[in-house]
Amino acid sequence: MRTTRTAGIAAAVAYALTIVGANWAVHTFGLVPVGFGLYAPAGIYFVAAALVLRDGVQYALGKRWALIVMAVGVGLSAIVAGPKLAVASAAAFAISESVDFALFTWVAPRWALAVLAGGAAGAVADSMVFLSIAFGSLALLPGQVLGKLYGVVAAAAVIAWRRRRRAVPA
Repeated sequence: MRTTRTAGIAAAVAYALTIVGANWAVHTFGLVPVGFGLYAPAGIYFVAAALVLRDGVQYALGKRWALIVMAVGVGLSAIVAGPKLAVASAAAFAISESVDFALFTWVAPRWALAVLAGGAAGAVADSMVFLSIAFGSLALLPGQVLGKLYGVVAAAAVIAWRRRRRAVPA
């Protein structure tokens, strides 16, 4: 139990920092290539991590703490990247939280699949809301979703590998 709580606290700190980092990167660098000729706001790689870290916070500390940490991250983002990106981020995270919570909670006994399903659905919902508010357009949607899926798929693969490795007797 103590290990789970410690991991949850570490995930919470990392989650808040990825929210701030994502908004800082968008504010500082603008757009970045994500492959296949697609571009996305520079915070994309932070957000991919945030989607997975959010699941870790929810799993270890509960939904309430995931929402509190999100609010802290968004509040700090307003200082670092300005109110427009913070508002876009807050709205996007709120919508994707709802989608991810529903899927993650429903699939959670199969943790790697829960991260994959919740993260993928959350990536689409988050991207649509963020791009609409921050840029007034969905033109970057394919790149935004692709960039987030890189992180979500990688995290789900690592989680599945670790869980299988632990299940194999030494």
